[in-house]
Amino acid sequence: MKFRVISIKTAAGAHSPFRVVEQDSGREVGWINRYLDREYVRRLANKSLYSYAHSLLHFVRWWESVHHTSDISEADLADSTLLDYIRFQSSKQPPPSASTINDRVACADRAIRNEFPDAPCQAAPGFHQVYLHRRPLGLGRPRFDLSRLRIREPKLTIVPLSVDEVARFWSSFRTARDLAIVGLMLMHGLRSAEVIALNRDDVLLSEGQLRVRGKGNKMRFLPLAPETTQLLDHYLRLERPDPCSAALFVVLKGPALGQRMTAAGLRSLFRHHRRTTGVTIANPHRFRHTFASDMVRSGISLPALMQLMGHADIETTLHYVQVSPQDVYLQYARAAAQCIHPQPRIAL
Repeated sequence: MKFRVISIKTAAGAHSPFRVVEQDSGREVGWINRYLDREYVRRLANKSLYSYAHSLLHFVRWWESVHHTSDISEADLADSTLLDYIRFQSSKQPPPSASTINDRVACADRAIRNEFPDAPCQAAPGFHQVYLHRRPLGLGRPRFDLSRLRIREPKLTIVPLSVDEVARFWSSFRTARDLAIVGLMLMHGLRSAEVIALNRDDVLLSEGQLRVRGKGNKMRFLPLAPETTQLLDHYLRLERPDPCSAALFVVLKGPALGQRMTAAGLRSLFRHHRRTTGVTIANPHRFRHTFASDMVRSGISLPALMQLMGHADIETTLHYVQVSPQDVYLQYARAAAQCIHPQPRIAL
């Protein structure tokens, strides 16, 4: 039996726009789609719903190969169900990445718990109340720890671009639109999806600010660097076609003239300039890492950097910070020069 994810553009009410169905009959896989509906009601972004649908599509294909049905019942679930699913993925050649396996297992776990709250195969068997430390008047504040079935993910270190690589890549662009796109990623740390989602009225040139919609549709205001302001002003006055859509960055030629730039179009743009400049590691996410490293090297505080990058947790910001041994030495020397040092007395 084959399954696939379909998109329903006219989805109404509390129904997710993405559904997992049997390919031949079109019958919905009920337990999966009920979970997607629940996440849709929680106002999860469509991109997240699409990712969940494909994760659960992978799980139901494995489940059907073992049980010969897409239906799932509590009697079929066992303590080892998700562990068997991990073993199945790990046996593939080449195996998926550790993060992909963990994401799929976590999504399957949530969907199963949504359908069967008392299912025995939960990767998160329950909340365990533990106490951090004792205080004079009693126990410390309780913390709830959630144990999950996960495989170890190797630590991924992304090396920021060097000054020479940035200069070579930057010099290959010719239009103010493309330079503004790269500038927003390199000098302001925007994600590629955030750049594409910008509208014309999000640019507040007179105030030197940019309104950005981040993950979870969270809004933040960013200060615009003078160079970015100049590029945006040039693009808006001389390059952006009129009339066009509400999008800030639009297609400048061809049948889609004036329409919002797509993710595929942005990938194609970067692919072309990587090939022409030889800077093969240049991509939007590496620009984001380069921005974070440059900000830390310039002395910005981590809470301020967290706000600039649109992170909800400062731990996430720390993943973007790469400090070299030379940076550590220079910062130590700068701090030590401002400290009051006791003068040692040497007895002769």
